[in-house]
Amino acid sequence: MLRYALTALLFLGGMFFVIYGFAFLFVPATIAPDGFGLDPGTAQGWATLRADMTAFFFLGGGCMMLGAWRRSGDVLLVPALLFGIAIIGRAVGAAIDGTYDGFWQPMLAEGAVVIVSLLGHQLLPHHKVAEITS
Repeated sequence: MLRYALTALLFLGGMFFVIYGFAFLFVPATIAPDGFGLDPGTAQGWATLRADMTAFFFLGGGCMMLGAWRRSGDVLLVPALLFGIAIIGRAVGAAIDGTYDGFWQPMLAEGAVVIVSLLGHQLLPHHKVAEITS
């Protein structure tokens, strides 16, 4: 039962992040300033925002969905690493630049993705690498 719930959570969470990726690709002005505190201000800034945030959310969410769909724990290391690095970046930002109201909320969400992805990595099957025998 735990594996089914985990698989559903991974897939739905992945869909959520892929939708965020589409929002950053097509309508970043509606999501970037309010939800993420981003205001690029120039065409180059918007292009970077579209490219980097879309890539982050597509890759993280896509790997969560793929891992859930294929019941493959190996691919779930990708979102665990992506969102784990994001937590480190936020922690460094808090230490160097200081905190802001609600700074811990994105870290909590990213931590949940790391935990769920690592649980999926442990509990879902893995593809075995063929051993070369002589």
